Parts: sequence; structure tokens; C-alpha cells
Amino acid sequence: MDEGDDLMEEKAIFAGGCFWCMVKPFDELPGIIKVVSGYTGGHTVNPTYEEVCSGTTGHTEAVEITFDPSIITYKQLVEIYWHQTDPTDAMGQFVDRGDSYRPVIFYNSEEQYDVATQSKKELEESGKFDQPIVTQIEEAQVFYPAEEYHQDFYKKNRTHYQNYRQASGRDKFIESKW
Repeated sequence: MDEGDDLMEEKAIFAGGCFWCMVKPFDELPGIIKVVSGYTGGHTVNPTYEEVCSGTTGHTEAVEITFDPSIITYKQLVEIYWHQTDPTDAMGQFVDRGDSYRPVIFYNSEEQYDVATQSKKELEESGKFDQPIVTQIEEAQVFYPAEEYHQDFYKKNRTHYQNYRQASGRDKFIESKW
């Protein structure tokens, strides 16, 4: 885009377990400019996948979504996010366990913080879940894109992606809860 273009852009960062499974639900929506798999929230500069998996970096697998807020709002993205995760599981998501897979909404502004906090409160009050909503809401930190082979994994490795998603229990959970 040239500097003169009027395209509005904002970024949203969500962690909800394996980043492979967090790209597709957002990627094909109107107003989404791009979705990047990566790492955030830790202390290691430019971590590798292997380092993040070792649990020593403090990073969480996440997706950074660039979107046009005149087409899709941050609030809509947060609602879509909830429907991709188990918000009652603080120590990972589905078969992916540990801090690097914890559910987190990383906010980039006070407005995003307010929207995320209100949305979490509404989910808590809805009675949809018998257990507490433990998804964290944290200030965004530096986002490091993951290695190229992780980007658009659902497009590049369709069969592996579909098998992984099904075997992880994510789809069954989403279908039963949402």
C-alpha cells in the first residue's frame, strides 16, 4: 500500500493453543488483511519454534491479525476468538499443554483492553461454562513471526492440518460448546 491509500489497519493478537489452528478462523473473513503465526509475551529475542517449545523463553504461540476496523471490528474478532478456544483451561489448549499454549488476549490499546475485558465479563456471566473463564488479558509485547513453514499451515499442509485439528479434540469441543 502506498502512504496515500486510505486503508485503515489495526492489529489484534490472540493466543489459543497451537497457532496452526488459530489462523484459518480469521484468515478468510472480510476485513482481514493478514494473519501471521508467531510468538509473544516472553523474554527471548527472536525465538525459534524449538526454543519456545522448550518452555524457556516465556513466549506463547499466538497469531497477529492485521484488520480493517471499518469492515470488521475488534469486538467481532474477540467473539470469534472465544469460539476457537477452551477459555476454562489455563495450562494449554486441548492436546497442547504448557505455558506456550495458554489462552491470552494481548491488547494493543486501552480500547482493546476495554473490549476484551467486557467480552470476558459477558462470557463469565453467560453461564455457558461450569468452570471459571481463565483466559488472560495482557498488554501486547513484541510479536515475533514464526518460521515460514508455520505460516498458512492450513493451506500448505491441508491433510496434516485437518488430521491434527480433529485428533486434538478442538473441533469436538467447539462443536459441543459453541
